Amino acid sequence: MFKSVRWKFITIYFLLVFIAMVIVGVFIIENLEKHQLKQVSDDMEYRIEEIVRSSAIQQDNWEKSRESIQTTISKWPLKTTETLYILSNSQIPEILASNNRKFQGRKAFECKLLNSALILSALDGQKVDAIISNFDRINVKEKHLAYPVFNKVGEVKGIIYLVSDLKDVYATIDESKIILTQATLLALLITVFLGFFIARSITGPINDVTIKAEKMAKGDFDQFVEVKSDDEIGQLANMFNYLTKKLKETISEVYSEKSKMDTIFTYMADGVIAVNKDGEIIHANPIVLDLFGLSYDELSKKRYDDLVRPLNEKLTLEYIQKIDKWEGSEVIEYNSVIYRAKFAPFKNENGDYGGLIVVLQDITEQQKLENMRKEFVANVSHELKTPITTIKSYTETLLEGAIDDTQYSMQFLKVINNECDRMARIVRDLLQLSNLDFKQTKWNMTKISVKELIEETLKRTEIFAKEKRQSINVQIEENITEIFADKDGILQVILNIVSNAIKYTPEKGKIDISVKMENDNVVITVKDNGIGIPEKDLDRIFERFYRVDKARSRALGGTGLGLSIAKQIVEAHNGDIKIRSKYNVGTEVDIILPVVGV
Repeated sequence: MFKSVRWKFITIYFLLVFIAMVIVGVFIIENLEKHQLKQVSDDMEYRIEEIVRSSAIQQDNWEKSRESIQTTISKWPLKTTETLYILSNSQIPEILASNNRKFQGRKAFECKLLNSALILSALDGQKVDAIISNFDRINVKEKHLAYPVFNKVGEVKGIIYLVSDLKDVYATIDESKIILTQATLLALLITVFLGFFIARSITGPINDVTIKAEKMAKGDFDQFVEVKSDDEIGQLANMFNYLTKKLKETISEVYSEKSKMDTIFTYMADGVIAVNKDGEIIHANPIVLDLFGLSYDELSKKRYDDLVRPLNEKLTLEYIQKIDKWEGSEVIEYNSVIYRAKFAPFKNENGDYGGLIVVLQDITEQQKLENMRKEFVANVSHELKTPITTIKSYTETLLEGAIDDTQYSMQFLKVINNECDRMARIVRDLLQLSNLDFKQTKWNMTKISVKELIEETLKRTEIFAKEKRQSINVQIEENITEIFADKDGILQVILNIVSNAIKYTPEKGKIDISVKMENDNVVITVKDNGIGIPEKDLDRIFERFYRVDKARSRALGGTGLGLSIAKQIVEAHNGDIKIRSKYNVGTEVDIILPVVGV
């Protein structure tokens, strides 16, 4: 605490006032004591002189006037703290009278309450006094005054000895000491208080400079000191502000660049992790923290090689240093996510490799799209290859001479025509999907009756159901609200779902079609007891060209695009399609359409 200039100042100020108050207090107490004692002495002399003028004391022979003196003394108005003794003038003085009668007739030198030295001095004609401690009472002092009384010829005829208890005097002095002590404490308290503010006015600016210099040392350079005076402290504050301004300008550019890099690292979509040559992780952005499910503190405690070894051994510093190849990339998979890990070194001030920076780019969606593209191209190629091969083979047969046989040539031409129709359907569906993808389809939105759509669907599919001797049951709730939609589009969706139910339901199977209202939606449900869909295929059922049973689907004339088209049409109308199915039990499809369309 005393290392502080403020407290040194307060302490010195405190000691100066304390010493001054002590000196003043001692001076006042001593003078007060002298004044009080002088006042007591004067009062005692005044009363003795009054007694001397009494008629009993005026007599020359006190021995003979003992009784009259005692009577006078007994009636004399003395203070309760005073004791008066009338002593005879003899070789062995005797107490002739006293306001305390128990001392009457006793030898003066035998009375411990009287001072022999004062008595002897008074017998010699001297008026003497003294302050004497009371032997019977601890810490109690008394004022003793021995006053000689002379006869007409100038001889001492007796002594008036007055004792005054000084307890009231010293009580007053003690009370004065207490008052002075309290005053001193109050003065010291005020001194500390004022000293604190005075010291703060001096040390405040210095502390302000110190605190702000400490903040600057921690990296906060936006610090300025308020200049309150033109003295040395004010000049110090001005120089500090000048230094801060220059330092801030110098560091501003560096900080700006660092801030840009930190922002890029923090908010970039890829994970970034930096590690020094010792394998200690020195930086990681939130993407990396989320990837490994760790906080920054937890991640910083881990070794880099231990962290990335489960991902790929080739990303470890041990492997990179071993083959001395500090740049490269690896494709890894972690928690069902595919990453492309690119790594490169960074250099220190000496131009040597200081560590490694690894960027983890999530390419899961890219990989998925790439796989879907490859699969789509393969599916389209496969779908077109079959009819083209058939057309090619039949055409070659006709060219080789089969055209001359009218019966065979007609059969071949029918097959070629069917395969051309099949290719046309594939191309038509692909064009429709393309238009839906790029939102180029123009919808003719009108109010349409769901009941009419169901009836139209039954007309178009009735012949196929009868061929398989299937029963179609329709149940439509009353007062079904009309929907606002494109009639041809929604009819295509319902036809696709009902046609699939007929295709994949065996002979004599059962198909139920129901229409009901749920909230503000019309729900068309198509339920069959056909072959059903395995649970593992349900998530992919709406993918393009995806078939559960590819051979059977092609045999039934499907392109694998119907459900994809149906889902896009319904979603374009702000609706949804839901499929529930159990293998070898049946399938249930809900077409959900809002009453108020797009």
